[in-house]
Amino acid sequence: MPSHSSEPPDRLAQLRGARPPLAYTARKITALTANPACARRSVLDASGVDKTALARRLGHEPRFGQSPFAIAREEAFKATVRWGSYAELIRLLREDLGVPVDEAKLQDLGEVGGITSLEVRERETRGVIERIAAGDEERLILQSPVLTVEVAGRLAYLEPDALTHRIDGRFHVVAIRSFPVIDGQADPTAVAQTAKQASVHVLALRRAFAAAGLDAEQIADTFLLVCPKDFSNRPCLSRIDLRQELAALDFQLNRLRRAEDLAHGLPATATLDIDRDPAVLHESVEQLPASYVPDCLSFCEMAHHCRDEADAHGYPARLGSTVRNALAGIDSTSTALAYLDSGLPPGAENAETVELLIAADWLFRLRTEETA
Repeated sequence: MPSHSSEPPDRLAQLRGARPPLAYTARKITALTANPACARRSVLDASGVDKTALARRLGHEPRFGQSPFAIAREEAFKATVRWGSYAELIRLLREDLGVPVDEAKLQDLGEVGGITSLEVRERETRGVIERIAAGDEERLILQSPVLTVEVAGRLAYLEPDALTHRIDGRFHVVAIRSFPVIDGQADPTAVAQTAKQASVHVLALRRAFAAAGLDAEQIADTFLLVCPKDFSNRPCLSRIDLRQELAALDFQLNRLRRAEDLAHGLPATATLDIDRDPAVLHESVEQLPASYVPDCLSFCEMAHHCRDEADAHGYPARLGSTVRNALAGIDSTSTALAYLDSGLPPGAENAETVELLIAADWLFRLRTEETA
């Protein structure tokens, strides 16, 4: 539908340029909520900019992410779990969780009448879930459903691997991953990351229930993790508690500033179009405040660029969030040293921080003299 001339332009789309936007994913959302104070990442994700391509354009190669081999291995394992209308998952539900079912009542929501758009699939998913929750339809597994959640004022469409019903009368999110469970133990870091992503899907499901006026008690606060067992390709099932992750995610999402407001605060000449000149891009990116801390190196494509920026300006956060918080109101480590070494008078806004800094410096010097 064409937009009316009175409607404001989509500033985020203008910033991105002609390239199609990259969609939000649960992985992106968990990375964003890990550092909700970062206006730079908030705008980049909401506008759909390819952060990997942008970082390369600015001269920084991202140094993390799944290898093509790991992605191919995960897709092959997912195909194993989905084979025969989720025969392996049905076996696991029956044998491990005691679900009294012999075969899957499966609905594939990967397309609706040949239409694969996220908007159409989300409406169909919502309709099916509402009918199941009301007892008007029976389905055991929903494959490739689409859910939505608002992130920084933008609607994100999410695609969990599957949803399943009738385990204790509740809906469960299913996550299929290719990292192994060996002797009953999986890599705790991989499990933690998967749990954070599953919590995004559970929260989206809760909000769909709330919008439809349904009882959210029908949604489990655990999720089902399906992984290869030991050194085989045979699936095994784990049921993992999400209560802590859900509480943290809800809190962090509510802390995010609206991306549109941040984008409209940029100059009219600003652009995030990766086809533009790198110098122009660099100037525009610099006008989006970052909140760099060393942890960013483990989850953000722009981290090396932001680290160099933090080093150049002497931002306290480059030494970690503990130093950033301790030097609240002080814009650089050189300014902090000036307060200590040259007696630079503090302003009213950071007088308390400087007082504490001077006291800490005095204690450090005293301890050093005692141990000398």
